[in-house]
Amino acid sequence: MTDQPGGFNALLAAWTAGPMLSIGLTLGAFIVAQWLFARLRRPLWLPPVMIAALLLAAVVAASGLGFERYEAGARWLTVLLGPATVALGVPLYQQMHHIRALWRPIMVTLPLAASLAAFYALAIAWLMGAAPMVLASLAPKSVTAPIAMGITEELGGSVSLTLGGLLITGVLASLFVDWCARWLRITDDRIIGFALGLNGHAIGTARAFEISHTAGAFASLGMGLTGVFTALFLPLAFWMI
Repeated sequence: MTDQPGGFNALLAAWTAGPMLSIGLTLGAFIVAQWLFARLRRPLWLPPVMIAALLLAAVVAASGLGFERYEAGARWLTVLLGPATVALGVPLYQQMHHIRALWRPIMVTLPLAASLAAFYALAIAWLMGAAPMVLASLAPKSVTAPIAMGITEELGGSVSLTLGGLLITGVLASLFVDWCARWLRITDDRIIGFALGLNGHAIGTARAFEISHTAGAFASLGMGLTGVFTALFLPLAFWMI
């Protein structure tokens, strides 16, 4: 009986020293966020990923765990981002018939929109006197996280700052695409979905699937093509500028 407290403490110490604590906190925060999102009647301005991020940040700060310790444990989750990047080829393949049928408007809108998404963020940050590291971190803010992290590391930016920009961009893109579609009286789910995926990456794509399957399919197409285009051309354009 006297060994039980010591054994429990040793087990607790081993559990908190490994990656299980960070993984458990991350998954728990997302499950709670999904529940809260449903209870709040699914507000556009507060998606589950933002709720989970806020909850996780509060727990990490209040518990004294520390970001460095949490990040070391959560590194196991980031390993999955590599396969997630490769898996983007699946929705692209599934939407190949849309690419063939609509290759002309896609060829016109995608390079222009993806370039503007990076340009206006860089222009605003540059006018405000941002350092090169900040510029490199904000440049891929409209690209899905697995690709954006790789671009940021290549440009010499901060992955943490990029992820914050991705979160804000996804939420605002979902809001503004929805508002602009109503204001401009756009009812074609293909256009709305493509705009959500192109500007709002995974968060916008999740919102598109709430609208319809067609919108979700075109959002997946926009997100995948934007990621490919940005990964190919943004590093070159960044260093040339």
